[in-house]
Amino acid sequence: MNEFSDLVLKLLEASENHEYYRDKECINLIASEGLKSPAVKQIMSLSTDLEGRYAEGENDLEGHVAKRYYQGQKYMREIENYSTDLIKRLFNCEWADIRLVSGTHANLATFKGLSLTSKNRKMVVTPLSCGAHISHDYAGLAGSVLGLENINHVYNIDEFNIDPDKSAHVIRAAKPGIVTFGGSLFLFPHPIKELKTVAKEVGAFIAYDASHVLGLIAGGIFQDPFGEGADFITSSTHKTFPGPQGGVILGNPKNKRLEKAIKAIQFAIFPLSTSNTHLGRLPALGIASLEMKMYGKDLAQQTVRNAQIAGQYLYENGAKVLCESKGFTRSHQIAVEVDNFGGGKKVAQNLEEANIILNKNLLPYNDQDDRDNPSGLRIGFQDVTRRGFMESDIKHLCDLILTVMMEKKKPAEVKQSVIELKNEFNQIKYGFQNLEEAIKNCKSLVK
Repeated sequence: MNEFSDLVLKLLEASENHEYYRDKECINLIASEGLKSPAVKQIMSLSTDLEGRYAEGENDLEGHVAKRYYQGQKYMREIENYSTDLIKRLFNCEWADIRLVSGTHANLATFKGLSLTSKNRKMVVTPLSCGAHISHDYAGLAGSVLGLENINHVYNIDEFNIDPDKSAHVIRAAKPGIVTFGGSLFLFPHPIKELKTVAKEVGAFIAYDASHVLGLIAGGIFQDPFGEGADFITSSTHKTFPGPQGGVILGNPKNKRLEKAIKAIQFAIFPLSTSNTHLGRLPALGIASLEMKMYGKDLAQQTVRNAQIAGQYLYENGAKVLCESKGFTRSHQIAVEVDNFGGGKKVAQNLEEANIILNKNLLPYNDQDDRDNPSGLRIGFQDVTRRGFMESDIKHLCDLILTVMMEKKKPAEVKQSVIELKNEFNQIKYGFQNLEEAIKNCKSLVK
């Protein structure tokens, strides 16, 4: 019993240490991690009963609850429907499913549903080496779990994007059931509109993984997947979209074929891949949607501006930031080659010792079998933007990064400056400080 108690005490201490370390002492530049507002955190803390409930069953073609197999659903049904409608209105679509517990889960259900509908197991995807998420790949969910046959888009390394002309030839030759866009290292909009005609020509559905850029899309920048030809958008809800951890699928049942696809996706969600849909996050998803409705454009624009400022500043001061000729990025992230400074693993570890948190990343021309020490870094700016970083703050942060990267000082010597910079930004911007503020804004919008 003493050993058990000792482990509990150590667990509590580690949890407390983590909260302080990552929230108070570190600057977060991980491109896949979002930042929730105080109001979103507050509604999550008030949803503790909901967090432990079940709601198995079917949904209709509006994404609303159609049938549930448990009792006690009276208000749970309303919560699901209202949260779904908020997402639909934010993204101007007619159907959404918010039961997904992650972006990968959203991909699983979408890829499974669309392959069932098309009766075609082929899927054209961005190469994993060029920024696709592992769930798109033959080595991950798509291939190893669903058994789909992956055929790669042709990727133009100089443009850091899919080559639309050459990929059109691939799609015509492969005749896939699904053509997929989006990814994890995602600097520029993908050529949906350039390839939608050939996708339709061969009978393929177009799926767009917006996990990294959903908040930018909500803000009306980066690109408009539906307007450019996507049939479905899959996403997580906790990267540039600053909500609780979870997933979502968006679509429009505008014809019988798409209705059939939606029903197949819903079947892939329940009963095929989920039982507990983590209901406690849904009210928080709704509040985050309101925040993005009100502040999403300003947040998205400033996030991209900060990423571009960082790219330019790092480039001008000796770092090899990719895609200089294209303005470095049109998203929340930049890619930096750091071979000259010891490689991605070493630089990321040194920056971590200085309390700057980002990740090493394979670049398209790296040895794909040497994943432990790639030449790149992926740096995301959605967290610092929401904390209020502006141009001068981004440049100050870049100076600290360069100091560590170029080994002008030891990481431990830079750490205190990082903590001091972080402590200047203790309030979340582009969101509500509490639920009362959210309610007040709702009432003013109604008037």
